[in-house]
Amino acid sequence: MPHLVVYISGHGFGHIAQTGPVLDALRQLQPALRLTVVSGAPEFKLRQRIGGDFALVPRAADFGFVMSDAFRIDRAASAAAYRDFHAGWEERVAAEADFLQGLDADLLLSNVAYLPLAAAERLGLPAYAMSSLNWADLFAHEFAGETWAPPLHGQMLAAYRSALSFFRLAPAMAMPDLPQARPVDPVARLGTRQDGLLRQVLGVGQGTRLVLAALGGIATRLPAQTWPAQPDLHWLVPAAWGVARPDMSAFEPLGWDFADLLASVDAVVGKPGYGTFAEAACNGTPMLYARRPDWPEQEALIPWLQAHAVCREVEESALQAGDLGADLAALWQQPVPPRPQPRGALLVAACLHQALGG
Repeated sequence: MPHLVVYISGHGFGHIAQTGPVLDALRQLQPALRLTVVSGAPEFKLRQRIGGDFALVPRAADFGFVMSDAFRIDRAASAAAYRDFHAGWEERVAAEADFLQGLDADLLLSNVAYLPLAAAERLGLPAYAMSSLNWADLFAHEFAGETWAPPLHGQMLAAYRSALSFFRLAPAMAMPDLPQARPVDPVARLGTRQDGLLRQVLGVGQGTRLVLAALGGIATRLPAQTWPAQPDLHWLVPAAWGVARPDMSAFEPLGWDFADLLASVDAVVGKPGYGTFAEAACNGTPMLYARRPDWPEQEALIPWLQAHAVCREVEESALQAGDLGADLAALWQQPVPPRPQPRGALLVAACLHQALGG
């Protein structure tokens, strides 16, 4: 029984959204696959997105950046975390190699930690990387001017370059420093549109527009309680926001699959992130978004969304204030482009299947 070990970053939920469809497609090709997931992400979220049985090792091999909220990097805390992470780098790689050896894997896939790639190279274990971004490029964007940064950046690049291929999931950053980077079509889950059922569950009429507020996996609370009420508009918001209003409902207690929920609403509101952008476009859901200060990945995400989806940019201040009525009305007047096809999961799964002897 071939054994695949998959590392999934817990920095937000986008890495889970990318990895789940690939593993599901691989299971279709290789039903007897033994799968171990190594991740610091919440177990419930991993099991929502990855079908079938798998062993979970709750272990974080990366942190990406320390975030102040869903929009902003805590630069000082991130710098300190990276310097600590790379102190005694060779010993850290050796420890991860010992951990990996104990799992007795046949193949490794990382989205998108570089430490396990360095450990796999030390063991001679075949390894692939996959994501729309890599931490080396984001690190360089943030810390290139720091005197302490170049040695750390070199270790990151060496680890990423050791992978047999780096699957760049569209829309992806350019990654010019990774010669084995391989462009791949988008990866996204397609939901089933059930807007009539959703309105029935919420107790709202057919003339009411449903708008989902989805800011991803970095805990961020918007002051939705103070947002102005708008005629014929019902919000679906995170339960953690603790909002109690007749025109707002927490979406988690509904128990809906997130892809089905996203496919069933009239619009989604959030910030640039792979999971929400790719799934909104591929499911044909219009999107309002506010930019993230100093987040370079969005320079690839935003033009792609503008080309493939009904979308509109708003100021973060408008998002905070809930002053979105005019923007939503303008959004719903836009022409609808053809939906992109999420074929990336099948391509990556086929490569992994072949590497596993399929």
